[in-house]
Amino acid sequence: MQLLLLFEPNDEQMKLKYFIAMISLNLIMVNCSNMEKKVDLIIYSTKIYTVDSSFSTAQAMAVRDGKIIAIGSNDDIFDNYTAEKVYNGLNKFVYPGFIDGHCHFYWYGENLIRNADLVGTKSFDEVVQKVVEHQQENPAEWILGRGWDQNDWEVKQYPTKEKLDELFPDRPVVLTRIDGHAVLANSEALKRAGITAKTKVEGGDVILGEDGQPTGVLIDNAADKLKEIIPRPNDQQKVKAFREAEKNCFAVGLTSVVDAGHDKDMVLLTDSLHQSGELKMKINQMLSPTKENFEYFIKNGPYITDRLAVRSIKLYADGALGSRGALLLEPYSDDPDNFGLLMKDLDYYREWIRKAIDHGYQVCTHTIGDSGARIMLDLYGEVLEGKNDKRWRIEHAQTIHPDDMKKFGKFSIIPSVQGTHATSDMYWAPDRLGEERMDRAYAFKEMLQQNGWIISGTDFPIENINPLHTFYATVARKDLQGYPENGFLTDNALNREETLKSMTIWAAKGSFEENRKGSLEVGKDADFVILEKDIMEIPIDEVPETRIARTYLDGELVYHDTSFQY
Repeated sequence: MQLLLLFEPNDEQMKLKYFIAMISLNLIMVNCSNMEKKVDLIIYSTKIYTVDSSFSTAQAMAVRDGKIIAIGSNDDIFDNYTAEKVYNGLNKFVYPGFIDGHCHFYWYGENLIRNADLVGTKSFDEVVQKVVEHQQENPAEWILGRGWDQNDWEVKQYPTKEKLDELFPDRPVVLTRIDGHAVLANSEALKRAGITAKTKVEGGDVILGEDGQPTGVLIDNAADKLKEIIPRPNDQQKVKAFREAEKNCFAVGLTSVVDAGHDKDMVLLTDSLHQSGELKMKINQMLSPTKENFEYFIKNGPYITDRLAVRSIKLYADGALGSRGALLLEPYSDDPDNFGLLMKDLDYYREWIRKAIDHGYQVCTHTIGDSGARIMLDLYGEVLEGKNDKRWRIEHAQTIHPDDMKKFGKFSIIPSVQGTHATSDMYWAPDRLGEERMDRAYAFKEMLQQNGWIISGTDFPIENINPLHTFYATVARKDLQGYPENGFLTDNALNREETLKSMTIWAAKGSFEENRKGSLEVGKDADFVILEKDIMEIPIDEVPETRIARTYLDGELVYHDTSFQY
C-alpha cells in the first residue's frame, strides 16, 4: 500500500509527522491483510472426501471460527493462509463427520450407567449370570438390563420369569429385549405394575404360559404400564448419561445424531446442556407425540439452535420383526396365527399427521412390517398428495410390498434404514417371513432409486454405535465374521459412494441441515473425521477395524487417538 499526500508539508517537523503517519498506516494495512489470511486450523497432506455435488477430493483445508474457509491443494491453502494450529495428516483420510440418521443417543448413555449389558448373550443362563453380576456391582432397588435376543440362543424361544423370581423374589427385575419391543419382567415387577393374565392392551400383548398365567414377557405397548413406574434417573445421572454417550460417539467419528423420541423435559435438558457448553454433540431430537410436546413445541413451530433441531414427530406404526410385533400383510411363517401389531388406531395417526403438517413438522414413523408400511405410506399420501419437500420419513422400512415401493417416490417419502439391522436379522428373518417374502426385505437400493437419496443410521443401542460397521454392512451385506461369503440380499446393497452419502450429506438433508453440514465445503461447519485408511478404496472387510485418528466438531478437536504418531 502507498500513502498519498494531498499537499506538501513546508517544514521539517511536519514532514516527520507525515512520514510517521505514512509508516503507521502502512503497518496497519499490512496487519489487516495478515488478519484476513490467518485462520484457526489448517489440515494438509490428506485425501479429503468433500462429498460435494461432484464427490470431489482435496488435499488441504482451512478452518476459522468453526467454519470451513477454504479447501483445495496444499499449495492453495499455504499460499493464502496461516494458522497457529497446523495438522499434517501424513496421508491419512478425511471425511465429513458421520451422522447417525436414527438412534437413541440419550437411552444409549442411560443404558451405560444403569443397565446390565445383555448384548451377545448366547443363552438365558448367561443373561441371568450377567444380571446377578450387575446387581452385585451396582446394587439398586430396580434391577434393569437390556440387549437379550432369543434368536441368538440355541433354544430360540422367549424366556420365562421363574429363574428371576427365584433369585430376586422381592426386587423388581425388567430386562428389555435388544430391539426395545419386548421385555421380560419377574413377578415382583408385574405385581407392582398391576399386570395380570387379564391385562389387555391395545397394540401390545401379555404372553401367557400353558397355565394361563403371564410368563413375564410383555410385547410392545403391554410393557408401557411397567416402564412408567420404573424410577427415572435424577438430573445428575442424566447429565452423566449424555456425557458418556457423547464421549463414545466422538470416538467412532460421529458428530451429529438423530435422537428418536423424547418428551419435553428431556429436550429442555438437552438444550440447557448445549447452552452451558456441557454437551457439544449436534442433535436432531424427534418429539414423542404427547399433549405437552404439542403445547410447548409443535404448535409454536420448529425450534432450531446451532446444535439442536426440534422439528419432527416420532410415531410408531408397529413393533419389531424379531419379537413378531411388526405388522405383516400375511401371517408370520413361523407363527401362522400372528400378523403382528398395529400400535394405534388410524384416527390417532391421522390426528398427529394433521398436527405436523399444520405446524411445519416432519413425521418420522417406525415402520417395519409391510402392512405397517402400507398403512403409513397411504396415510402420509392423504395429506402430502404428491411431490413435495416435507421430507417425511419411514424409519427402518424393513419390509415393503412391491406394490407400495413406488409410493416413496410418488409422495417424496424418505426411507431411513439401518444396514446392521439387515445383517443382524439375516439369520432368522427368513423364518419370520418365509423365503418367498425375502425379496421385499431390506431393499435399500430399490428404496434409494425412488427419490435419489436415502438415510443410514444404526438405531443404537440396538446395534453397535460404530458408523464404520454401518458402512461395511450396507456395502458388503455381511456380518463381522464375513458371513455369508457372498453377502445377504446383495442386489439391494448400496455402493460405497451411496453409503457414504447416506451417512453424511443425505443424513443431513433428512434433518433439513444439508446447507450447513454433511459435506466439506466453504461456509459449512467444520465437522470432520480423520481415518487411518481410505474406506472408499481398501478391501471392504478391512473397514470395520479401521481406526479413527481424530474427530473435529466446529473445528474443535473432540477426540484424539493418541496411539497415532503425528
